[in-house]
Amino acid sequence: MISFGDLPHNLSIRNLLDIAIIALMIYTLLVWFKERASRFVLMGISLLGLLYVAARFFQLYLTTVVLQGFFTILLFVLVVIFQEDLRRLFERIAIWGRIGKKGSEQASHHDIVEIIAHTVSNLARTRIGALIVLQGEEPLDRHIQGGTLLEGIVSQPLLESIFDPHSIGHDGAVIIDDRRVVRFGCHLPLSDKASQLYGVGLRHTAALGLTERSDALCIVVSEETGAISIAKGEKLERMMNPSDFWVAIESFYLKKRPLKGQSRPLSWIRENTKEKVIALLLACVLWVVFGYQRESIRREFIVPVEYTKASPQWVIEEPRITEAKIMLMGPPQAFQLLDESSLKVSLDLSSLKEGRQDFVLAKDMVKAPSTLTVVSIKPVRASIVAYRLMNVSSPVEIVTAGEPPPGLVVEEISASPAAVEYLMPSRYAHGVLTVRTEPINLSALTSTQTLYPKLIFPPEAQFRQNREPFVKVLVSLKKKGRRRD
Repeated sequence: MISFGDLPHNLSIRNLLDIAIIALMIYTLLVWFKERASRFVLMGISLLGLLYVAARFFQLYLTTVVLQGFFTILLFVLVVIFQEDLRRLFERIAIWGRIGKKGSEQASHHDIVEIIAHTVSNLARTRIGALIVLQGEEPLDRHIQGGTLLEGIVSQPLLESIFDPHSIGHDGAVIIDDRRVVRFGCHLPLSDKASQLYGVGLRHTAALGLTERSDALCIVVSEETGAISIAKGEKLERMMNPSDFWVAIESFYLKKRPLKGQSRPLSWIRENTKEKVIALLLACVLWVVFGYQRESIRREFIVPVEYTKASPQWVIEEPRITEAKIMLMGPPQAFQLLDESSLKVSLDLSSLKEGRQDFVLAKDMVKAPSTLTVVSIKPVRASIVAYRLMNVSSPVEIVTAGEPPPGLVVEEISASPAAVEYLMPSRYAHGVLTVRTEPINLSALTSTQTLYPKLIFPPEAQFRQNREPFVKVLVSLKKKGRRRD
């Protein structure tokens, strides 16, 4: 069981950062699904998650196993249920940098609000149907079909001419981004709640459908009644008086482009206080259940020993230790995150000397995470016999076997080069060393030939870049009793 009195003593900067990151993720999800219809699905999943946490905490084996299997299948189900929400979330993350830059630009939106308000009021008074989309921060391209590119400055005559019943684009939607009319005559996706909407037309259904999939705000003017409605999120609200309509548009632009003197960080602190508290509490509970380091355990590992920083001119004789047994101590959570393949003992050979020598395997030679402590290493010492390689040049001795065929004699045998270079341990390099070729069978030759026999080096020989030298042997034959020109 957890000793809650010890919790403050176990909190470190790493743990606080861990809690803060999880709290921010939970807060983002809570705010994101706050006004979404799928929040009820999320609430049900969250309740099952709390049940799973409680089952693990009280060690309810059967409940834990069943819920683990359920959550494994749920991962695939979530992709289907929250497909649109996840896509919007990733789009929002991708444009966070752009949002910050745009937010710093100071541009008055009162004239835009006034133009839109007067235009919509005139259209409602004359009962001309209209659908105006005010784009938020999220892109709308994948939700919109058709339409004509305009890129014009927002004005009352322009909007009224677009929605004139004689205009070819009056049945479609107008897309406004900041001060520009981007497109007109566009077709929007219909709402999934079409069967639940009574007494509204196709414009209202399309307006709600777009706002279900983005952060845009849609303004609808009914052609039959002249009523003005605003769709935002998953809500379609009828504006009962002009002041409510004005406030709704003003609030939308204020949220998108704060005026000078308004600080986004300060406004963020004041927003969604309840969600922040819930997210922090949930993060603390998850840390207590899964991340709280209640005890330290010890585990042993067999890890490889690597020899580093040794000059290429040194050779270490076998046998040498290739593995070591280490004991690590730390919290169970640290062992769960441990990649065992990353564990190794690194022995620094930059101070290597010739002959036999002992190295002490110290704890700081073990490459282990900082959350784990090295308790011991076995063996304590590593004995190494090392020798230095020296460059040696030896003449090539050509070895032959047999006699030439009848009627032929050997006139000359020569090797090119006459000597080869290779590496030898210093203790062998001072003697007389020769390199021989493999026996060349003269009886198999019928004419003068050039051969490339394999060279036989001393057993201790080493080669630069592991490339063994070779020689070219020329065997000249002539007929008996004839002198070669």
